[in-house]
Amino acid sequence: MTTASLTPTPTAAEPSPTSVPRGAHRSVLRLHRTTLWAALALTVLALAVTGYLRLAHEGRPGLIRPLGLSNTDDLLQTYLQRGSVALLFVPLAVAAFTAGPLVARELEAGLHKFAWTQGDSPARWLGARLTVAAALAVAAGLAVLGIFWTGGSGLVPTAQGGHLTLGWADGRVYAATGPVAVAYCLLAAAVGTLAGLLVRRTLLAVSAAGAVTGTVMWLLSSVRWDLFPVRTATGSSARERGNWFPGNVPADNYVVDQGVTNAAGERFAPGQCLPDQPAPSCPADTRVVEAWADFHPRSHFWYVQLIETGIVLALAAAAVYAGFWLLRRRTP
Repeated sequence: MTTASLTPTPTAAEPSPTSVPRGAHRSVLRLHRTTLWAALALTVLALAVTGYLRLAHEGRPGLIRPLGLSNTDDLLQTYLQRGSVALLFVPLAVAAFTAGPLVARELEAGLHKFAWTQGDSPARWLGARLTVAAALAVAAGLAVLGIFWTGGSGLVPTAQGGHLTLGWADGRVYAATGPVAVAYCLLAAAVGTLAGLLVRRTLLAVSAAGAVTGTVMWLLSSVRWDLFPVRTATGSSARERGNWFPGNVPADNYVVDQGVTNAAGERFAPGQCLPDQPAPSCPADTRVVEAWADFHPRSHFWYVQLIETGIVLALAAAAVYAGFWLLRRRTP
């Protein structure tokens, strides 16, 4: 017997605990590479078109003359207005992709069972898909910010002056110019994962994830300006009382509410409190003493953005926790 025969034959290295997730990530990316490449191509196209129109707006109108167009201001404004509406659907697309192709389709077809027998635990299987979905969500949110800032940077705060009429507090502009864009995409990924686990049917999961994500976006958009205290301006001159609006409100602001007050300080809307036909909510004394306006200055933009971002990320974390909890309950 030789020494060589006594030497143990090398065996394949045991997979480390971290090698399985990396393989799972790669398999998920390979499986959906067509969709991901298509999304990247659309992003590049949107950036190219936005940059092209911005160059034309910055003093190169010859770029759009071959298209039979001449007014660069109107063209860029229309593009940004309609484009910002389209960008609001990006979180819905992330939710639909995560809920359907990424999670529910595998559960519906039973492919998850094969993965679990190949070394992937249920938690790692879900973690791999959540990681890919989160990376896609961050990329989608950054793409939204990049596209809109390419076209509207330096032009947005012109609601009261300038060429474009895109106000910083406009819902479409607001959602595409701050961290809340990334937060909503992360929420969409978390909600999509939870919907896929809960429903386990591709089309139903896509519909449920889109509906929940859209509902959250709508609810928060309706209350976002109540998340931070407003400032109040008042004025008692004859002109201000006649206009029902104080004259010391900053130009670049978002007016939440306005009206007048009587001698007792009661607020009311003079247009609804006519002496001969007073509304039920009108005070007894409808003589105008002072005009007032509640408003958010532009400096409140980032406060509201950060508060709303925190709320959205908390909801996303809750959805992720619910997803893992549900998986543990349904896994033997």
